[in-house]
Parts: sequence; structure tokens; C-alpha cells
Amino acid sequence: MSKFEEYDVFVIGTGTAGKKVATACVKEGWKVAIADSREFGGTCSNRGCDPKKVLLGLTEIIDRAHKMKGFGITKMPEFSWEDLMAFKETFVDAVPAATEKDFEKLGVTMFHQSPKFLDKNTLSVEGKTIIAKKIVIATGQRPMELKIPGREHAIVSDDFLNLKHLPENMIFVGAGYIGMEFAHMAARLGVKVTMMDIASRPLTNFDEDMVGYLVTASEKLGIKFIFNAEVSEIEKLRKNYRVTAKQDGKEISEKAELVINTAGRVPSIEELDLEKGKVSFSKKGVSVNKYLQNPTNENVFACGDVSDSEGLPLTPLSSQEALIVIANLLNPNKPEEVNFPPQPSIVFTLPNIASVGLSEKEAKEKGYNYRLEHKLVPTWFNAKRVNTEEYAYKTLVDKKTDLVLGAHLIGPEASEIINMFVMAMCGKLTCKELKTMIYAYPTWGNDIKGMV
Repeated sequence: MSKFEEYDVFVIGTGTAGKKVATACVKEGWKVAIADSREFGGTCSNRGCDPKKVLLGLTEIIDRAHKMKGFGITKMPEFSWEDLMAFKETFVDAVPAATEKDFEKLGVTMFHQSPKFLDKNTLSVEGKTIIAKKIVIATGQRPMELKIPGREHAIVSDDFLNLKHLPENMIFVGAGYIGMEFAHMAARLGVKVTMMDIASRPLTNFDEDMVGYLVTASEKLGIKFIFNAEVSEIEKLRKNYRVTAKQDGKEISEKAELVINTAGRVPSIEELDLEKGKVSFSKKGVSVNKYLQNPTNENVFACGDVSDSEGLPLTPLSSQEALIVIANLLNPNKPEEVNFPPQPSIVFTLPNIASVGLSEKEAKEKGYNYRLEHKLVPTWFNAKRVNTEEYAYKTLVDKKTDLVLGAHLIGPEASEIINMFVMAMCGKLTCKELKTMIYAYPTWGNDIKGMV
């Protein structure tokens, strides 16, 4: 017979957003439970941003050495993928146990299974029936399954981050930010990389000109692109895998030792039985209003990548949304509306691509009278001293207010420079003010003066 347990709030998901909500509520004296079907700690810490950036560190050294060969570097450094993976494990190994230890100290009840809704306030998990006054969904996203024969032969980003050895060649199905980042890492470490995508270019959410520069840099690296290609099948051969696709009405195919599905990510909601809980949702995730509350089940909130909000699927946004949910759980009489500040987005290829604010198309649609600055600047000091050709920017400035509307960058440190634009936009600093500030020189941040 099922045992009934009651909680003030039940949190589903132990990543950045879920942990923050559970911690805040239990500290206010609430009876709290939390569940996760995977290792505790969420995607970013265990199998996302953090381990990825550790691997990037080595490829940054390889890239820098390659560009400086003949300018001080006489011999390329040797590397060990196995040693790199062991180093990566020092960052992720302790995360699940440390997360559980934190919850245990706080008195949060933990479940290691995905709950299923039975009705608006009732969940089933680990054979127990849970009644919760409030339920917070913070399950994040998962890799999208390829709907083609042989899809089981393709690994996903989680598997790439745990590869024991690098193959001689690999095919990425999907040229989004995850695919592009991993492709750059693999190619710099000697793997022959092919990328296949149904679109006409990679990174369709980023500025077309900046992406064009990146494609050029990628091709110099040896990455082969096959665009407008709809992958239809993955076959296992004796040694390799064959990926078949349709391109311009013709059937094409490529072979490689390894195939990686980087076709995109979708909300992780398939195990929850949301319909039984009267929880509305869309392809983008759990439906939410301006309070991050589900419109069809007022007892349910959603935050982080799984919420169908205006926030981008980024860890810092997950934290922001969690704070709104916390405020509205603890003080429902004074509901707090979610407000999204300028959200920077970065692709950690080498060079980086970074973006914040409006695109040209969006600025036109919103009726702004803006001036556009767009330059490729390999002759600027910072680009020349590291011998890079891909350093460019595109900025949109409101002619009426002199405020930055959007910034789009490509360069070795675009991921850091974009934060300067974020501060300028959040602080409503005019371009005149940005130009009159004194920056440390010669630094990448100082280049913002020439970009506005």
C-alpha cells in the first residue's frame, strides 16, 4: 500500500534553480522535498557548462600555440586526452555527493527518481504518494532525440564529455552552439570533423555576419560543413558509422568512427505526466505567467531552462527565475513579476561568438532609429599580438538616446568583452560616457571604446 507524505513544497530538479528554491524554502521553516532522476547537482555542474569549459582550457592553449608558431613557439605542445578527462573529473566528481550533503544538513527530503503527477497536488515517486501544497518544476533540458532509424548509434553531449579516447574522425548532427563548441575542441585535438545541419548555416540564433567569420575560421581548422542536409539514417558498419542525408533532392552520406547528436535540446518534462496534474506546457517548456506560475495549475511554478518564459536557457537566468519563484512562494500576497535584463549569449568556440540585446532585424521591427557599426578589425593591437584574423564587432546604437541596443562580437575574448556591453546596457550608460571612461590598457575591455 502506498504511503502518503505531505510537504509544503516539492521541487523537481536539483540544478541551479531547484537547489536555490529548496534551500530558501527550508530555511524559512517549510517542509521541503526534492527529486531528481539523475545525479544531484544539475546539468551545468555535472555535464554542461563547467566540464565543457575545463576541456576548452586545453584547446585554448593549443590554439594559442598554433597561432604563435614561428613567433616564439617553435614546437607544438603535446597533450593527453586521458589526463585532461581526469582533470575534468576533479571538477564534477564531488558535485552529486556534495549537493546531497547540503540538502541533508538542511533537512530536505531527497528522492532519486522522476515524480509523476497524479492530480494537481499529488505526485507519485519511489512508490510513495506525495501531497504537496506547492510544486516547483526545475528539470532543465535534455538532448533532443533524433527521429530517424539508427538513432541509437549516436551519442549525445553527456557522452562526449566522458569519452575515454578520441576517435580519428567524427560527425556532428546539428551545428548549434553545443555542436560547434565540441567540434572546435575535437578538431584542435586532431580529429577530422564533419558537421551536418538541416539549416543553411550554423548558429541560426546568432548574427549572420559574425557566424560567417566563424565558419571561415572553422574551415581553416579543417572542419567540413554540410548544410541544407536532412539526416535520414545512421547505419553501423564494420568499423565506422554511415550517416545518410537528403540534400537538394539527392541522397548523400558520410562515414566516421563516431556520430554525435547535437541537434538541439528540449524541455525535460516527458516523465512528469503533466496532463494528469493539469499543468499546461508547450514545445518550449512548462507554461508560466509573469509570476512564473503555471496558468492552469496555480500550485505549480517553473523556473530555469524548463520554463516557457522569455529567459534564455542559461544558468544565470535560472538563478534569476528561481529568485522570483522563491519570492512568490514565500510572500504570495505581494507577487513579484519576472523582469529579464539584457541576456548575453556565448558560443565557446575559438574564436568566441557573443551577443547581447537586439539584432538588426529586431531593431527594425521595433522601429528604432539606430546607427550601425560593423567592422572586421584584425589590425587592432589585441588581435595582432595574438595573431588572429577573426576579430569583428557589430553594435547597434539608438540615435535618440545614444544607448546601446545590441552588440554582436567574434574574437578570442568576445565572451569577456560582451560583459562590458551588458553592464553598459543595464546601467544605461551612453556611448559618450563609455568613450570618456578610462580603461586599463592594453586590455580587451578597452576595445569597447572603438566599438561604440
